[in-house]
Amino acid sequence: MKFADKLFLSMLSLLAFAFSLFGLWMLNSNFNRLMDKEKEQALQQLQMLQYFFDITYQTYEAYGSDYAVQAALDSLSSSMDSETLGYYIIWNGEILTGGDPQNLLYDDSTLLTCIIQMSENIDETHNSVYSIQKIADGQYVLVRIISYENDSAQMVLGIYQDISETYAERTYYIRQYWFAVLVLLSVSACIVAVLSRVITRPIRRLNRVANQIAGGDYEKRSHYRSSDEIGELAQTFDKMADTLLNYIREKEEAAKQKELEAKQKEDFTNAFAHELKTPLASIIGYADMLNTVPLSEAEQREAYYYIYSQGKRLESLSYKLMELTNVERQPLIGRVIDTKNLEENIRVTMRPVWKEAGIQGKAVFERGTIWGDEDLLLSLLYNLISNANKAVEENGFVVLRGKKSADGGYEITVVDNGRGIPQEEIGRVTEAFYMVDKSRARKQGGAGIGLALCQKIIDLHQGTLKIVSNVGEGTAIRLSFPPAEELKRKMREDYAPEA
Repeated sequence: MKFADKLFLSMLSLLAFAFSLFGLWMLNSNFNRLMDKEKEQALQQLQMLQYFFDITYQTYEAYGSDYAVQAALDSLSSSMDSETLGYYIIWNGEILTGGDPQNLLYDDSTLLTCIIQMSENIDETHNSVYSIQKIADGQYVLVRIISYENDSAQMVLGIYQDISETYAERTYYIRQYWFAVLVLLSVSACIVAVLSRVITRPIRRLNRVANQIAGGDYEKRSHYRSSDEIGELAQTFDKMADTLLNYIREKEEAAKQKELEAKQKEDFTNAFAHELKTPLASIIGYADMLNTVPLSEAEQREAYYYIYSQGKRLESLSYKLMELTNVERQPLIGRVIDTKNLEENIRVTMRPVWKEAGIQGKAVFERGTIWGDEDLLLSLLYNLISNANKAVEENGFVVLRGKKSADGGYEITVVDNGRGIPQEEIGRVTEAFYMVDKSRARKQGGAGIGLALCQKIIDLHQGTLKIVSNVGEGTAIRLSFPPAEELKRKMREDYAPEA
């Protein structure tokens, strides 16, 4: 059974119980008041009857008690005429009657039995006694009172009055009440059915949303806002769904990252093996020639040169790998660096290189500060300059510009007018051993580690490296560093020893 149905039945049962309990209490209270009124009226009539009886009895008492009683009874019979009221006198063990409605006293033994029982239960502590009895097809109230003659002879005077209309009225009201209850319950059932559906609507919505989320629609939310308990439940449910979605996304990102790292490691291993294979093959080949084949002096010098050059290439590769590994493992221990010092170092170092290569090189840095490791920053810049030098042709240009950024940090841009990088390749050039033009890179002594090392260094300094390039037009690489004091404080927090 659904919750809405349970709520409907519970509320309807409660209303039915309340209507029934209240109605029965009200009807019973009203009927008791009517019965008390009937009993009071009967007792008043009996007292009036006794008054008239005593007057008549005293008038004829001189003629004897029996005569006086009969005279009083005849007087009452002529003065009282009622279809619902009857009276009787018990005198010397004999029952005398008058005004008998419907001749009940002698036609129905029940009335006579009740009168005799009431007479037998007379005692001096209760002068009047009343009783309600069902006689024939009606209900009657019986009241009796005790009179005495000369304080010796006992005389009982009583009446019996038909109160069937009171009972009929009660039966009518009970029927009317139950009809009203049925109407009220029918109307209430419709109202309660609507209310139960309205009250449980948020729960049904939550159930639909839960089923949709279970079906894979993790973005679905209830968006129910209310200050009641269901509203709190809906908000908690949405928070739970958000937490679950974030957890799933984190897991998916972690899986993608793990897959990417695995692929990068595989690519790195394959590239590294390939980079080792070429120089080793040259070294082994030329060494074997020197060992097994008679060569002229010129051929021997050529063989020695190839062995030496390939050995230097392996040495350079090993240094690059060591540098890359050290950057990944060691924490940044830096200081505040004046950018003019970087500019001067680059000018002094690169002037002869640019001159020999026929490149128009230039380094202009606005005075500012960068917090970090100066050697690593110089390595970063020299790797970018080296890549730019390889990309440009003779009479090309390589320009380095530095300026303060709006947020208080510092930006350095390396621009050249070289070959450029295809747009689809830009996202991968920072991977280790990845080279856009492998044959040209190897010819120029490259191994595809420079930009990977640059990315590691800029990450270590909490900065960003952005590449903008067009094939045939050139490349611009922008380095953005955070404010020196901010990075200094953050690094101290990250590498602070645990308490």
